[in-house]
Amino acid sequence: MGTRDRTRPDESRKPGMITPEGHRAIEQQVDRLWAESRKLAEAVAVAAAEGDRSENAEYTYSKMKLAQVHRKLGFLSRRLQVLKIARIPPPDDGTVHFGCWVELEDDEGGRHVYRIVGSDETKLELGHISADSPVARALIGRQLDDEVSVARPKGDLEATIVGIYVREPE
Repeated sequence: MGTRDRTRPDESRKPGMITPEGHRAIEQQVDRLWAESRKLAEAVAVAAAEGDRSENAEYTYSKMKLAQVHRKLGFLSRRLQVLKIARIPPPDDGTVHFGCWVELEDDEGGRHVYRIVGSDETKLELGHISADSPVARALIGRQLDDEVSVARPKGDLEATIVGIYVREPE
């Protein structure tokens, strides 16, 4: 079963960006889902061979799970077609770019490290924030020692950029 050729139009009028690592992670997820899909298809065939499908819970569950996997595969396949892999930012130019790690020091002395990534790879627990987020928008294009201010629901964030890294800081 192939993916559909049509997809919902991109209403933002701009291509989605993703880091090379994020693109590889989605491709690996697609590979895992294809393997799971093959196993589920076999389970459906075995359950269908058992007889009356209307009262076969294993058949019903396997078909439902297979449909979920195929929906996820279709979604990820369409996303891979429209995502644009971002180039690795230039090393040591002192400017915040998509894909960079940025270390901030807030006005209370606390330090925070964020990586600016695409919306498909955002993971706040890892410090990966979407390039569309208010914090990332305030950081992109800024330079080392610049002060940034970001309006937040719990109050404005006042911080200074104390580090910009192309590779993950240790």
